[in-house]
Amino acid sequence: MEIDLEWFGSQGAEAERAVQALQLKTAAHDGTWGLGQADWNADLRAGTLTFTGERMQAVTRVQVVGTYDTDSGTFLWGWDHPSVPESVAQAARAVLAFAQEHGLQGLQKRKVACTEDDAWAFTALAAQLTDAQGAYRGPAGPTLVFMTFSDVQLSGIPDTQWSGKEDGQ
Repeated sequence: MEIDLEWFGSQGAEAERAVQALQLKTAAHDGTWGLGQADWNADLRAGTLTFTGERMQAVTRVQVVGTYDTDSGTFLWGWDHPSVPESVAQAARAVLAFAQEHGLQGLQKRKVACTEDDAWAFTALAAQLTDAQGAYRGPAGPTLVFMTFSDVQLSGIPDTQWSGKEDGQ
């Protein structure tokens, strides 16, 4: 991942730690219950993000950090996004408060031109600031929805734990 640390000013080391922590969390979720292979569905009114695999389902609480438009290369923060209810914009607001506290002007603009890796770094920082259990980037056409999640509730058998032998052999 190649992030532009200028977004984070004097807090660049904090952003790098957040990215590293998120990478570890993502690897753990992928290895434990197959995050990377699961289908996803966000219900913003209910505040849930559901991942569904062949033999399992994970239901989580969701926060929308923002959306990345792959056509224009811009990120629109969840704290001022017309499609994001206030109840699921708290992680984005945590980054805004952090940016205001540390004088990070670029992170205080509602829409910024950046790379997809930068959008991941913004999301990693949101996850760290809110103690989220993980993050996900869900594609919706040319738009990528960057979300954090917490309170993972698993049901069924995670695909990564399934041997395919139903009789125990």
